[in-house]
Amino acid sequence: MNCNIVTIPGDGIGPEIVREACKVLDKVGEVYGHTFQYTKILMGGCSIDEYGVPLTDEALETAKKSDAVLLGAVGGNVGNSKWYDVAPNLRPEAGLLAIRKGLNLFANLRPAYLYNELADACPLKKENIGDGFDMIIVRELTGGLYFGERHTEEVDGVLQATDTLTYNENEIRRIAIKAFDIAMKRRKHVISVDKANVLDSSRLWRKVVEEVAKDYPEVKLEHMLVDNCAMQLVMNPGQFDVVLTENMFGDILSDEASMITGSIGMLSSASLNETKFGMYEPSHGSAPDIAGKDLANPIATVLSAAMMLRYSFDMDKEANAIEAAVQQVLTDGYRTGDIYSEGCKKVGTIEMGDLIAARIR
Repeated sequence: MNCNIVTIPGDGIGPEIVREACKVLDKVGEVYGHTFQYTKILMGGCSIDEYGVPLTDEALETAKKSDAVLLGAVGGNVGNSKWYDVAPNLRPEAGLLAIRKGLNLFANLRPAYLYNELADACPLKKENIGDGFDMIIVRELTGGLYFGERHTEEVDGVLQATDTLTYNENEIRRIAIKAFDIAMKRRKHVISVDKANVLDSSRLWRKVVEEVAKDYPEVKLEHMLVDNCAMQLVMNPGQFDVVLTENMFGDILSDEASMITGSIGMLSSASLNETKFGMYEPSHGSAPDIAGKDLANPIATVLSAAMMLRYSFDMDKEANAIEAAVQQVLTDGYRTGDIYSEGCKKVGTIEMGDLIAARIR
């Protein structure tokens, strides 16, 4: 199979981790008889430096013509970078919002799984970890607070900032359907997270999710307030299967979930539209403090590439091969610095990519 992939290395450690993911994909192509063609586009700070905007129309059009997009990371140090001394719509992260909207990527899938080998890196007590956990956070990606109207103005001599949180029932329904479809292939349990005791948008969210649930009688639905969910993730993560939530809550909770896996460098991510098309990226940021030092953990990006094979190309066997290779590398005791523990073998970004690629079967 010939696959046309747009790569967006981006900023910070992005180019390093995308390079390693492509290395692993090329090994998959070699073993399984596929060809992966890569077209690189700029987005984020590097696009601002080159073109003055975080995402050009030409770059977006190139992405639209591809079969899938593999993204590294965008952004820099907020408050300590020329990229942020501009209007919000010209900052690096605005490119990420624009490409999600332009590609109609409304569903963000973020798995969080505890590898037995990383249990010691997990910050939770062993009694809270129990038998481990395996969850996926399904986050609505193109609505809510991040896409609402916003402005800052002076009112009666005092600066006042306003952000608007808006959802309509169609936006809620399509992400709920995605979550219930995923639950049917897992343990058939959806926990919908909102703030319905305060927010009108959450009350509508809860109403629509309950309507969708009627079409999935095999799936158990629970509602959980977002503050309680943040607590339960560290108290009893094993209770979660599919977590369904809106944009900002999902952004925060998925980062929390990633840390209890032992490292945000382990958490992959897929953003899908209503077809097979998707954009795949690690859940972590650009980590400019370690960029170019061969310190970054590429595993989340490699696992994101595995998700790409599974969701955009229906290559389940090949995706399983990547995940098995990652598992084997961990079993063999290799670790990047962020997940290192005593007695393991510390490796850099490049060597970790080599080790995973060598174990593709």
